[in-house]
Amino acid sequence: MQERAQILVVDDEQQMQTAMEAVLARMGHAVLKAENGKQALEILERAKPDLVISDMRMPVMTGSELLAKIREGQPQLPVVMITAYGTIEQAVEAMRNGAFDFITKPFSAEELERVVTRAINPVKRATATREIKEAKRDSLAIVTSDAAFKRVLEIAVSVAQSSASVLIQGESGTGKELIARLIHTSSAQATGPFVAVNCAALPENLLESELFGHEKGSFTGAVGTKIGKFEQANGGTILLDEISEMELPLQAKLLRVLQEREVDRIGGQKPIPVDVRVVATTNRDIRQSVAKGDFREDLYYRLNVIPLYVPPLRDRRGDVQLLLEHFVRTFAGGNPRKITPELLNELKGYPWPGNVRELQNACERAVLLAQGDKLEAQHFLLGALRDAPGEEGGSDALRLHSGLSVAEAERRLIFETLRATNNNKTKAAELLGISIRTLRNKLHEYGGDSA
Repeated sequence: MQERAQILVVDDEQQMQTAMEAVLARMGHAVLKAENGKQALEILERAKPDLVISDMRMPVMTGSELLAKIREGQPQLPVVMITAYGTIEQAVEAMRNGAFDFITKPFSAEELERVVTRAINPVKRATATREIKEAKRDSLAIVTSDAAFKRVLEIAVSVAQSSASVLIQGESGTGKELIARLIHTSSAQATGPFVAVNCAALPENLLESELFGHEKGSFTGAVGTKIGKFEQANGGTILLDEISEMELPLQAKLLRVLQEREVDRIGGQKPIPVDVRVVATTNRDIRQSVAKGDFREDLYYRLNVIPLYVPPLRDRRGDVQLLLEHFVRTFAGGNPRKITPELLNELKGYPWPGNVRELQNACERAVLLAQGDKLEAQHFLLGALRDAPGEEGGSDALRLHSGLSVAEAERRLIFETLRATNNNKTKAAELLGISIRTLRNKLHEYGGDSA
C-alpha cells in the first residue's frame, strides 16, 4: 500500500478542484487547495507538500510562472501540470523547465491516479528521470541534422513520461514506428511490452479479434481463447499503425477502450482492465478523413492529444547525405564504398517518394550491385521502375545508365539484381523496390524465366 502524501492542488476552477480532491482523497492522500499561483506560494511557505498539481492557465500567476518559482525555492518538489487540448507546446516547455509530468484535459480519475502514484514514489520518480535522460541520448542515434525533425524527437522524448495518447502523422517510410519506439523506451512503461498492430493488414472481423481477443466458441473457427494485442501490451505500449484504415464500427469499439481502459473479448462475459499507452500512426491527412466521415471525430481527438508530424525526406535534403553514408556503411560492412560528389548531388535531387525506407533499400541494392569500391547512380536503380505497371508513384528524376534507353537500363539492372541474389526473385523484388508480381511481368516481357 502506498504511503499517505500531502498534495497541493492549484486551479482557479472550483469544480476541477473538487473533482481532483475527491480522487486524491479516495487514494488516501491529504489535499491542500489554492485558486492561483500566488496563493500556492503562500501555502508553500508554511506547508511542505509532497506534490503540486497545477493548472497552466490561471489569473494572477500562470502555472508556468508558479513552476519557475517552485524550481527556484524547492527544486526537488515534483510538479504535475494540467493543460488543455491543443497546448502541447506549453506542456513541452513545462517539461523542459522541470515539470515532472503533465496531464491533458479532459482526463480520467485513473489517469490522475497513475501520474500521482509515479510522482510521489521516489523510486519510480528517479527511474522516470533516468529513463528520460537515457531516451534523450537514444534520440541522438536517429540520423538527422534537420531542425524540424530534431524538434519532433525532442517533443517525443519530453512527453513520453505522460500517459497521454500520441498521434504520429507522416508519409510512408518517414520513420513513424521508430519514433513510436522512442516514445516507449522513454516512458515509465519502458520495461513493459511494445506491441505493434498494422490496422491496414487485416479485414475488420479479424482485426477486432487481433486487438481485443476472443473466447473459445465465440464464432466459427474460434477453437480456443485468444489474448488480444491490448492485453498483450498491458503495462506497456501499443502501436496502432495506419489507424486511418480502421473501419468505422471498429473505431467505436476502440474509442470505448481508450475511454474506459478496458477491453471486451469477442464472446467474453466481462470487461478486462488494461493499462496501455496508445501511439497511433497514419500516412494520411486524418483531418480530411474526419471531414469525409471516414474517421470518427471523437476518436481523432482522443488519439490526437499529442500530435507529431514527421517531415518527408524531400523536405530535409540535408539528411540524404547522412543517411546515405550511414546505410552504405551498414550494408558494406568491411568493404568500404566510395560516394562521389556527383552521385551525392544526383541523390539529393531525387524526390524520394518512399522516404527513408526507399533510401535504405536503394543503398542495400547499390552495395549489392556495385562490382568495385565506387558507387554509381546506375546501382541505385531509382526512377525507371517507378513507372512499372502495378506500382504507385512515378518519377523520372534520375536517368540511369547514360547512353541507354530507360527500358534497356531497366532490363540490365533487373538481371544484375537477380544474379546478385542468386536468382532469388523475392529478394530481388525487395531490392528493386517493386512487387514480385511486377518483377514476374517484367521477366516475361524480357523473355526471362517468370516461374
